[in-house]
Amino acid sequence: MASQAIDRQPNGVGEVLAALVAANGSAKHPYLESPALIGDHAVRNLADIAHFICMLHGRYPGVIDHAAQRVVHPAARSFIARAAPGFGAERAYLTRLVVAAGPLPSTLGQAQSEAAVTNQTHALATLAQSERNGTAIGAAIALVLDWRPIRRVLDAAAQRFGLQPPPLDLPGLTETLAMAVSAAETPGIERAMAFGAQQLLVQHRGLWDLLESRESARRQA
Repeated sequence: MASQAIDRQPNGVGEVLAALVAANGSAKHPYLESPALIGDHAVRNLADIAHFICMLHGRYPGVIDHAAQRVVHPAARSFIARAAPGFGAERAYLTRLVVAAGPLPSTLGQAQSEAAVTNQTHALATLAQSERNGTAIGAAIALVLDWRPIRRVLDAAAQRFGLQPPPLDLPGLTETLAMAVSAAETPGIERAMAFGAQQLLVQHRGLWDLLESRESARRQA
């Protein structure tokens, strides 16, 4: 269904990417609006989120760092140069947050959960190192745009654990989409950008599915 939506989109890669993130990004996942993340009982769930987001995005090199080795368009390279240090600061934030959150909550199927995220990490690395022109920058774009709803949950966790959230220093929506329009010089690059973005969002939603199932397992234990 998502690929059909891409094919029908008539107004350029900027609108394609914005529509993908709006429809399939983290903000649309029901777990982010779940009562499980509110109230005294939310501590274990927020700790779980911090640990697993750190597993996926807390290591160097990450999606943006891999993409830096693939992008060639000047606008895309400028975007990566702007985003890389900002996401480096986010990795440091994740590390501090995991320390503040304490041990990973005990949950049935822990080994399988960690293996699933390891597989996701490999999938993202492969995506961000794709030789298809546009795929890597598409993944990086989706990460930057989808990070904001993720960051809101991380900030809620930080406040719960007594940690002051640092300022977010990543390119904004207008800047990011303007770069995408500039870098998408051919229909093939546009399609590759959309593919890279779509596949990164699939991995994010898969992680939220996993975190939601872990919360359910703890609640029913």
